[in-house]
Amino acid sequence: MVDFAYARRTMVDSQLRTFDVNDIALLDAMGTIQRERFVLPGREQLAYIDQNIAVSEGAQPRFMLAPAVQARMIQALEIEPGMAVLDVACGRGYSSAVLAEVGANVTALEADEALAEAAKHALAAQGVAGVTVKAGPLDKGWAENAPYAAILVNGSVNLRPDALLSQLADGGRLVCIEGDGRSARTMLHVRTGDAFGSRQLFDAAAPVIPAFQPKPAFVF
Repeated sequence: MVDFAYARRTMVDSQLRTFDVNDIALLDAMGTIQRERFVLPGREQLAYIDQNIAVSEGAQPRFMLAPAVQARMIQALEIEPGMAVLDVACGRGYSSAVLAEVGANVTALEADEALAEAAKHALAAQGVAGVTVKAGPLDKGWAENAPYAAILVNGSVNLRPDALLSQLADGGRLVCIEGDGRSARTMLHVRTGDAFGSRQLFDAAAPVIPAFQPKPAFVF
């Protein structure tokens, strides 16, 4: 039997703190939210490993990012209480739960309706408030609740997320992983008026989200 409370403490001390995660509210949130409740049934023992974890099945599974990578991405968003945040590719809702725990008002977006329903159930079971789960195309974002002070993309993109960037408020921040394999890096985009500044944060690898993958070009 896995001692999940011990696993959470170990995750915070051994994975997050050693990867320059120093935001106290975020450390407390990830030390509180029961990550094992947001994985596929029967895979709870994998919840705290330092790897990306598939949280859905099928030809194009959705992944929950490794804890340290997820934490650094959220930390870069500089969440403050009451912020409107869009959580793209939320999976079963873990990242949304963490964002809500640090005070955000979260719109959690999933492409698959069944996975969105799973997220709703997991969040409700944990008593998480402040999250609205929506189902729709990930690359389109959720304009109805825009503008957002922050946007988190839970995966890698190989296309510039223009629709998401357009939904940022002035001064808003978007964090995503760009690229494949060892060439991938975590990027921060900040909106200033109609312009966007970008900078690399750290190297990280994650599966590419299909909605942000270029469509194959026709070849004669």
